[in-house]
Amino acid sequence: MSTFVLDEVLMKIEQAPHSAAALVLYALVNTLEYERAGCLFKLTKLRDLEAEERQIAYRLMELMAEGGNRGARWDEVKQRMDELVRSG
Repeated sequence: MSTFVLDEVLMKIEQAPHSAAALVLYALVNTLEYERAGCLFKLTKLRDLEAEERQIAYRLMELMAEGGNRGARWDEVKQRMDELVRSG
C-alpha cells in the first residue's frame, strides 16, 4: 500500500491552504478518519475539483479501503495538514 497520495494532498495544501481543492481534499482526509461514522463525505464536493484533483481524491478513498487511513505516517501527514490549514 503506497501512501504517496498523502504527499500529493500535502503538496496541494502547502501551495494554497485555503483554495477550494486544498479544502475539499483536507475535508476528505478528515472524513476518512471516522470509519465508525461511515466516512461520510458529500460527494458533490468532488465537482469543485479539477479532473486531476479528483484522481487524488479517488486514490485517497482507495488508501482508506486498503487500511492506510491510520498509523504513524497518516498521523504525521494529517498533523501537518492541520497546521497548514489552521495557519493558512
